[in-house]
Amino acid sequence: MAPVVPDAREKAAPHGWRGRWPLLPLIATVLLLAVPAHDTSAGTVAGVPAADLLSGVAVLVCAGRLLYLRRRPLAPAAALVLGLPAVGLALATVTAADPVAALPGFVRYLQIFVLVPAAVLLLVEDATGFRLVAGALVLLAVVQGVTGVHQYVTGTGASYMGENIRAVGTFGPSDVMGMATVVAYGLVVALAYALRTPAGTPGRAIPWAPVTAALLVVPLALSFSRGAWIATAAGALAVIGLTGLRKAVRVLAVLGAAGVVLVGGFGVGSEMISQRVTSITEVTSAPDRSVNDRYTMWAAAAGMWRERPATGVGLKGFPAHRDGHASIGLSAGSDTAGAGQEFRKQPLLSPHNMYLLVLAEQGLIGLTALVGSWAALLVGGVRRLVRARARGAAAVDCGLAAVGLMTWQTVDFLYADIGGPSTVLTGIVLGLAAWWALAGPERAADA
Repeated sequence: MAPVVPDAREKAAPHGWRGRWPLLPLIATVLLLAVPAHDTSAGTVAGVPAADLLSGVAVLVCAGRLLYLRRRPLAPAAALVLGLPAVGLALATVTAADPVAALPGFVRYLQIFVLVPAAVLLLVEDATGFRLVAGALVLLAVVQGVTGVHQYVTGTGASYMGENIRAVGTFGPSDVMGMATVVAYGLVVALAYALRTPAGTPGRAIPWAPVTAALLVVPLALSFSRGAWIATAAGALAVIGLTGLRKAVRVLAVLGAAGVVLVGGFGVGSEMISQRVTSITEVTSAPDRSVNDRYTMWAAAAGMWRERPATGVGLKGFPAHRDGHASIGLSAGSDTAGAGQEFRKQPLLSPHNMYLLVLAEQGLIGLTALVGSWAALLVGGVRRLVRARARGAAAVDCGLAAVGLMTWQTVDFLYADIGGPSTVLTGIVLGLAAWWALAGPERAADA
């Protein structure tokens, strides 16, 4: 029997909030990241970020529903794809020089790459549920983006080139990637909805998606995050390209014309942004200090892998082995200040490349497991999207958003790794991608 596209589930899913209540922990996990990071009374519970605690509540709600409804947890394919990373994580933990020290890393990785994605996959019942969670990402992006633009305009942002103008939202200067990540997620989702209007959207609400996507470009630019820029461009191109050849050509033509007018005609685009872009390749002649440190830590991660190629140095082992593999050119840390924080030296505890971090700490086994899982989600999502678009499915907007987010994440991991309050969103994004790539036929058949 031919598989059914995911939107067929909408008819059988429960309607109203009585049927949607299991999504509340997921939505609250997203929206709680709007709480300022320095507000410990509201943002943490017993030292643990409230968003992380709520992600744990979502996992417990998912487990409770499975037991109460006596449902099969996951289809074999979904269990394999989402459970595969756990194998590498467990092996890297037990083979670490200090397994006890590696245990917190095991729990964190298991949360972000296994448990939360599985909970999202199982709690999101239909396309409407997907849109609710994705809509929360857009709402959070708008809040953080407005905060970031205000910081740039008023000079109350994080320190950048001697001025407090870097937009960091409520995450503070110690997590400069937080706002950029959130805004990029919202931009990709809004772009997907702009190119393929969700089914049942009132006519008066249709313009919100393109307007939101366009406005979110501003705080993303003011974040001065090169990795986020590159990843967003890749995610946006994936979304545009998968809408169909004719529409993609028209959209790219409009975007190209708008770029020429804004940058060439009105001079939009500051000298700081242009310098930030060119600094990516200036490593030997006039390197940006952060770029030099990043490439030095990349080399250190590669050295750790060569020392233990199969299983790596163990989870959370990068900081302990860094100095033994890094060159003398590595600085003591990055300077952070502004946005309500005094000057402090931020230690360099990771290579800012997720693939190299996994390779160093988990070896080839762990890297193969994680990257294999992500590749399966991306390839499966693209495959289902092409088929759903050919059949005229109503949930193509969800597929565009899922593939765009997954593309963004895999590209961004070339320049960043997990860490900071926004990390929990990585698990939610992986879960949305898994829902689209893996959950459709099984739930449609059950319905």
